[in-house]
Amino acid sequence: MQWTDRIRQVKIILVVAAVVIAVASLFVSNYLVRDLSAEERTKMEVWAEAMRSFNMADENTDLNLVLKVMDENHTIPVIVLDSAGMVTTYRNLKIHGKNETDSLAYVTAKGHKLRSEDMYVRIYLDESNDPGSDYIDVCYDDSVMIKRLSAWPFVQLGVVMVFVVVAIFALLTSKRAEQNKVWVGLSKETAHQLGTPISSLMAWTEILKETYPNDDLLPEMDKDVQRLQLIADRFSKIGSLPELTSSSLNQVLDHVVDYMSRRTSARVTMIKQLPDEDLIVRINASLFEWVVENLCKNAVDAMEGVGTITLHAEKAGNKVVIDVTDTGKGIRKKDLHNVFTPGFTTKKRGWGLGLSLAKRIVEEYHRGRIYVKSSELGKGTTFRIELKSDES
Repeated sequence: MQWTDRIRQVKIILVVAAVVIAVASLFVSNYLVRDLSAEERTKMEVWAEAMRSFNMADENTDLNLVLKVMDENHTIPVIVLDSAGMVTTYRNLKIHGKNETDSLAYVTAKGHKLRSEDMYVRIYLDESNDPGSDYIDVCYDDSVMIKRLSAWPFVQLGVVMVFVVVAIFALLTSKRAEQNKVWVGLSKETAHQLGTPISSLMAWTEILKETYPNDDLLPEMDKDVQRLQLIADRFSKIGSLPELTSSSLNQVLDHVVDYMSRRTSARVTMIKQLPDEDLIVRINASLFEWVVENLCKNAVDAMEGVGTITLHAEKAGNKVVIDVTDTGKGIRKKDLHNVFTPGFTTKKRGWGLGLSLAKRIVEEYHRGRIYVKSSELGKGTTFRIELKSDES
């Protein structure tokens, strides 16, 4: 759980860092855009005054400075409207695929829009600056630089979010790889450690059979030794790709019910709901039995040794579904997304590895799916397994 907590902390830190970067970028960008907008308005006021001087000039006026000011505007889009709202001139506007009539209509509409947004400088065409005299409105739009600067924080936010997603994905992948190594190492070591005592027990069992051929307890002892051998075999297959063969799901579930019926109290009822015809699936029978056994054992724990476990299997299209339903205490909604997490358990005893192993066996080895189909507190839980049918 420490690793899970560390991953959660890192994810929170990454998200907080992304938010801080985004807010800081928006603040700085807004500050710069505001200053640049004020500077551009000042430039447009100078440009408008130059336009006024140009309109009022006579043959003796030196227009060199006026023309220089007017010609040096290469970035700010400008539309000049007269007092009647007609366009007299414009510059730095990009107009694509429009004829002359459409262009004039477009520029006129653009100019009126800018004026309604208070993006204009009004100049009067006489020296009195009388509001009743003739005037022109120099309408201007934000330059390309301001528009790019306004959009940059959002681009930066997108880049940061992509970085956060990639970083979290890398962390989760690293976590999963580390878990896989732990699974493989633990499984191989367990199988190895069980191998020697199981071999000794098998040898002693054979000796006892020869010495006491009529003893009634020896067959049961032999079954337990074979069970230990099966468990060691299952552990040895974890971490390596097991061989899948076409098998009868009915027989596999029969074995599970037979085993669980002998290992649980008489107050636990096992019910099979299987079709008459065999359901054929490609599985590793030994590992798949382990999955269903884990679900049944969890069900027994959830029912506290009293209740009913129902195994239902049917073919649905090109899939075979297996439902394991119990009448136990159910799973809280907040725990549903954690039930397959390694280490998660609601029991006082246990490592919380059974369902995690079951998920690994079903999804990674058998390319199937396992999930909680339904759960209600006080009434029970249904786990569903979906496998691809092997029938033609």
